[in-house]
Amino acid sequence: MRLSMLRYAPVLISVYLIGCMEGKPAASADGPKEAGTVVDLDGLKSRAPADWKDIPTTQQFRYKVFRVPGDKPELDAELVIFYFGEGGGGGVEENIKRWKNMFQPPEGKSIDEVTKISEFKVGEVPVVYVDIQGTYLFRPFPAAPKAEPRKDHRMISVIFRSPKGPYFIRLVGPEVTVSKHQKAFDEWLKNFK
Repeated sequence: MRLSMLRYAPVLISVYLIGCMEGKPAASADGPKEAGTVVDLDGLKSRAPADWKDIPTTQQFRYKVFRVPGDKPELDAELVIFYFGEGGGGGVEENIKRWKNMFQPPEGKSIDEVTKISEFKVGEVPVVYVDIQGTYLFRPFPAAPKAEPRKDHRMISVIFRSPKGPYFIRLVGPEVTVSKHQKAFDEWLKNFK
């Protein structure tokens, strides 16, 4: 009888160990895994902040989508990376004009007064960085006939002009949430290597 019990020992130990590990990530010989999704743009990679939730998408031209958390769910922002194919998506001025048309400036200001535009390089990639604040004219899809005005919103849009791009990166949501995540967004953008 004792011999037959020993025969089942490996199975019993395995069941016990699996039960102990249930719900816990497996340890890695390489150390703990880093949190956050790695985003690849033309072979250049940067790890998104851990609190950005990667949202699966099947919509054409939406390469990657993240929910960026606000202090409450109704204050969440959205980060979308659009890709229209090599050389697609329109020119710089055309996109800046379109993005400005997605906002109404606060009373007494012009859209140009609430829009900041800068250009720099991430490695060898030219980047155009556009920051707009005001009332966001949300449309569920680009050709929607009516826009829903959303006050106190902010959008940071980037044209990432890589060799097989461009990629268009857009972070939009309540001003408080976009401002809270701007530093992490900027670091993520500048870390593409």
